[in-house]
Amino acid sequence: MKFKTLTILATALALTLGLSTPLRAGEKKVATFGVAFYNLENLFDTINNNGKYDLEFSPAGSRKWDGKKYWSKIKNLGYAISQMTTKTTPNGPAVIGVSEIENITVLEDLVKNEAIADRNLKIVHHDSPDARGVDVGLLYNPSMFRVLKVENHRLEVPELPRFRTRDQMCVIGLMGTPQIGYSRVAIIVNHWPSRRGGEQESSWLREAAAALNAKIAADLLEKYPDIGIITLGDMNDDPFNKSVSQVLGAVRNKEDIKEGGFYNPFWEKLDRGYGSYIYRGGWNLFDQIIINSNLVDGKCGLRFVAAEVLNRQFLLQPDGQYKGYPLRTFSGGVWTNGYSDHLPTEIFLIKEVNLTGDSPAQ
Repeated sequence: MKFKTLTILATALALTLGLSTPLRAGEKKVATFGVAFYNLENLFDTINNNGKYDLEFSPAGSRKWDGKKYWSKIKNLGYAISQMTTKTTPNGPAVIGVSEIENITVLEDLVKNEAIADRNLKIVHHDSPDARGVDVGLLYNPSMFRVLKVENHRLEVPELPRFRTRDQMCVIGLMGTPQIGYSRVAIIVNHWPSRRGGEQESSWLREAAAALNAKIAADLLEKYPDIGIITLGDMNDDPFNKSVSQVLGAVRNKEDIKEGGFYNPFWEKLDRGYGSYIYRGGWNLFDQIIINSNLVDGKCGLRFVAAEVLNRQFLLQPDGQYKGYPLRTFSGGVWTNGYSDHLPTEIFLIKEVNLTGDSPAQ
């Protein structure tokens, strides 16, 4: 795996100015907004209130999950999020989709962590019916994103009436600032069914999740033709797998995207050796952020410029048999005081204000 940090397009860097700088007649400004995703790897509290699985993450469980370990994980994750900054996004991402969280309480503890408390991050959360008791959620910076509406979509599998997985959370909002203007976007947060039972044997479940995702997007475009759609999450599939590339229809190259279709900038990343999750020595890129054509051509007022796997050195095992792997919370049943078994991912969008001071489509 390559460890160099992606440099955001030099032209965007040169144009980008501070968000708080007042506009002047005749000026043109570009603001950069980050959109990230992070699988937080079993962020459970220490209270057993969810039966057998939750017992594992309690002081009496097999992991001896007590206050020391819980608050250490909160501290680690807070630090990881605090490091999601660039020269053009000094306050971090505008939004961060998250998965593998037990409830809203753990997110409340996370956003209060001293490393990120000054960002005043807000929370969107919904209790899913998942058998393991984990949900998806969204953290957002209210200075860059305003929530308008939240919809939660359940994956129904008629062939498996007792099947329960994470709901797909769709957050519709406005991204921007008073100085630069706002654009309407929809962010769909996902954690698709796992590969339990085998990749091929379980692929039909992820294809069903992708079909639900595609329907959500189609309905959004019918109502808001110019909306920017960002579907992000742990897909439990790579960009080239059928669920993502065929059912959702997310293409590898921007040149191949059709109006209303999806572009997956992380396909090219995987081809270049970047990954977000490792299994039996091989990298996968399950943690993807996929955008629709309105964000590629700028029709919605925001335009995609870059994508990155946040493979920071502190997130990786420094030595030993698993050197270079994500530094997870447990390894072989032993507490390693790490971060997550997944690496975060992020994309960058720019929004321009033209010479008259008017912003593009709102």
